[in-house]
Amino acid sequence: MLALRLARGTHPLVLLRRLLVSAASAGVGFLLLCTLGHAVGHPGASVLRLLWCVVPLAATAHFAVAVARTDPSTRPRPGLSAVGLGPARLAAIAAASTAITCTLGSAVALLVYLHLRGDITGLPFDGAASGLLAADQPMPVAAALTLLAVLPVTASAAAGLTLRPRRATRPGDRSDPVHPEEPAPAPSGLPWGCALLTAGLAMETYASRGATGSAFPMPGHPENSTAGVLAGWALTALGLAFAGPALTHFSGRLLQLARPGVARLLAGRVLMAEARRIGRPLGVVCAVASAAIAAAVLYGDQVGPHPFGPLTGLGAALVMSCTVATLLTAALESRHARAHTTAALLSLGTPAAVLRTATALRALALLAVFTPVTVTIAEVAALPLR
Repeated sequence: MLALRLARGTHPLVLLRRLLVSAASAGVGFLLLCTLGHAVGHPGASVLRLLWCVVPLAATAHFAVAVARTDPSTRPRPGLSAVGLGPARLAAIAAASTAITCTLGSAVALLVYLHLRGDITGLPFDGAASGLLAADQPMPVAAALTLLAVLPVTASAAAGLTLRPRRATRPGDRSDPVHPEEPAPAPSGLPWGCALLTAGLAMETYASRGATGSAFPMPGHPENSTAGVLAGWALTALGLAFAGPALTHFSGRLLQLARPGVARLLAGRVLMAEARRIGRPLGVVCAVASAAIAAAVLYGDQVGPHPFGPLTGLGAALVMSCTVATLLTAALESRHARAHTTAALLSLGTPAAVLRTATALRALALLAVFTPVTVTIAEVAALPLR
């Protein structure tokens, strides 16, 4: 009840982010229900289709956690502990709010699915997809509710674990872009990221030479893509997520080379301080972009029917939109975290144009570092699949 009361007084932009999470949850729920409808008529090949749905499910859960992190109602404030709302209780409220938001999307997915099957009548498009959704077969209610509960449970548990109270760090470990004597330590995930990236590309290369019997069906076109190729792409995405903070930290150092001015120094320090917060979602976005580029290279010149069906397109749209939205949410969280620094700089007489220039320099530095990495990985990943 407290989570619902807090939602009533939330800022419209915060409500908009929650509605976006609900919309993504509805898309994932619809994919899961379509997989269940396929399993009714084809029980043997539907487990692999269900495994494919893990990708948009994970992207949506990641987005839900990012929204929960930036929710103002879950931030500790003076006086809340006195009324029993300490950090642990606020983390529980964030988990409950995430569960409610995702459950709303799952309910919408169930209504749309039943309507397109023809089970709910009286509205436009009654039974418009009855053949695709196996309307001639009874829908297993228990299985449908179990699948729809996967995302709310996963997202709420991830939000609770992410926002759980942690030990306070030492003051010397805190990095501040205003004080150059306290540089942010470089993230240590680059070796693991390179190792996972190499393993993923090697697995894709090896799997592309194998027989066609190890099919990993996708919704809409089950005979394409081997399990090894998709598993290799998953390792590649994980490697980029691990390497993202280190690459972001390197971008900050790159800005401060060769006698930097005030704008370049400030932009570089901010990137180094916020490398862990924005590096991982930026790495995931690069992984998704590299997969999209590789797919365009593979199928751009193909003549004939398109290799992917509508449900695959829905899943791909969910993954791309959720990863980009997660990156934007992380950038918003980063901006809020350095609000006191920005206010201090303005109070000292720093021109607003310098801050805008620093923001533009950060964006250009990230593009200069991550764009070649993304294009190179896409070309290398697509090479053995041609």
